[in-house]
Amino acid sequence: QVQLVESGGGLVQAGGSLRLSCAASERTFSTYGMGWFRQAPGKEREFVAAINRRCTSTYYRDSVKGRFTISRDNAKNTVYLQMNSLKPEDTAVYYCNALRLWGSRAPLYDVWGQGTQVTVSS
Repeated sequence: QVQLVESGGGLVQAGGSLRLSCAASERTFSTYGMGWFRQAPGKEREFVAAINRRCTSTYYRDSVKGRFTISRDNAKNTVYLQMNSLKPEDTAVYYCNALRLWGSRAPLYDVWGQGTQVTVSS
C-alpha cells in the first residue's frame, strides 16, 4: 500500500522560507526517484522538483530554480523541499510522489497524500 504523508506547510510572507517533509513507504522510497508537485487553486497539479535514489541528481521546474532545494534521507524514507525566497505565486498545496521515470515530470501513483498547504502573502 502506498504511503505518502506530507507536512511542514504554513503561512509565510513573501521572501520567507519553509521546509516541507514527505514520509513514504519503504518500498516506494527504496525503488524510485522522488518528486514534489503542487496544485494552486483553479490550476492543474504541476511538477516542482525531483531527486534520484542516490541523491546524486536533481532537477527543477524553471520558476523555482535557485530558490528551492530537494533532498532526501534514505534512512528515514523521507524527502524534503527547502523553499527560500518564497513568492505569492508559490501558494499551493504541495504533494510528493514517486517518479514514473527518471527525467520525467510524471508521478508514478494515481493516489496522492493529503498534501500540505503553503500560503505566501505579499
